[in-house]
Amino acid sequence: MNPHVVIQEAEMTDTTVSAPAKILFPALPLHLLEPLAISTAALIASLAVFSAFLVIIAHVNPIQSLQLMYRGAFGTAFSWQNTLIRAAPLMLTGLCTALPLRLGMVIIGGEGALVLGGLMAAGAAHLMPNSSPFAVITAMMIVGGLSGAVWIALAGALKYYRGVNETISSLLLNYIAIAILNQMVEGPMHDPESLNTPSTWGIGDANMLTKMFGSDVHWGLGWGLVFCVLMYLLMDHTIIGFAARIVGGNIRAARVAGLSVGKITLFICGLAGAAAGLAGVVEVAAAHR
Repeated sequence: MNPHVVIQEAEMTDTTVSAPAKILFPALPLHLLEPLAISTAALIASLAVFSAFLVIIAHVNPIQSLQLMYRGAFGTAFSWQNTLIRAAPLMLTGLCTALPLRLGMVIIGGEGALVLGGLMAAGAAHLMPNSSPFAVITAMMIVGGLSGAVWIALAGALKYYRGVNETISSLLLNYIAIAILNQMVEGPMHDPESLNTPSTWGIGDANMLTKMFGSDVHWGLGWGLVFCVLMYLLMDHTIIGFAARIVGGNIRAARVAGLSVGKITLFICGLAGAAAGLAGVVEVAAAHR
C-alpha cells in the first residue's frame, strides 16, 4: 500500500471528524475544538429540553425564564460573586465523578464523601481550641480529605475485589454517610446552643476561610481551582494518568502490560473522594457561616 495514500486518508478522516467543531470555533487550535464543541452542544441541548419542559408543563415563556436565570447568576456583581461562592464545592464534588470515569467507573457517591469530610473537619476543629487558624484549617483539610478518600476508595475496593457495581455501592454509601451525620449531629457532636436546627460545635470565627481580594468570594474557590489544575496535570501529563486511561480503556491489556489495576483503582478513587471531602471542608469553613 502506498504510504502517501494512508497519510491522505488519515488527514481526511481527522478533518471530517473535526468539521463541526471547526465551524463552531474556527479560531481555536484543533486539539481544543472537539471538547469545546461537545460541551457547547450538550449545553444547548440541555437548554432546549429544559425550555420544552417549561412550555409543556409549566406553561411559561422559556425566553423570559432563561433571562431570569442568567440575571440571577451573572446579571450583577453580587450575582457573580454568589455564583462563584457556590462553584467551589460543586467543582470539587464534580471531580469525584470525573476522576473515576478515567477508569471506566461511574461513581455518584460524592455526597457521602462531602458529608463525612465536613463532619470530620468540624470534629478536628473542635479538638484544636487553642491552635492557630492555619493549623486548624490545615488539619481540617487533611482530615476531611482523608475521610472522603477512604469513603470513595471503599466503593472502588468493592468494585475491584468483589465485583460490586460501583454506581450502586457509592449511591448506597451516601445513605450510610448521611445516617452517620445525623447520628453524630444529634448525639455526641451536638452543640447544645443550636436549639431550632441541630448542628455540630462551631469551628470558631478565626478558623473560617477568608475572602479573596476584598470580595465576598472565599478562598474555597481558590482551593477548587488549584485542585482541578493539579488533577488535570496528574491525569493528562503523568504516568499515573496514562496508566489510569489504559485501565479504563482495556483492563485486560492493562494487566498484560503489568499494571497494578487494584492499586490504580484505589488511588484514583481515593483522589476523587479527597476532592469531595475537601468540598465538605469548604461547606463547613466558608459556605455556612
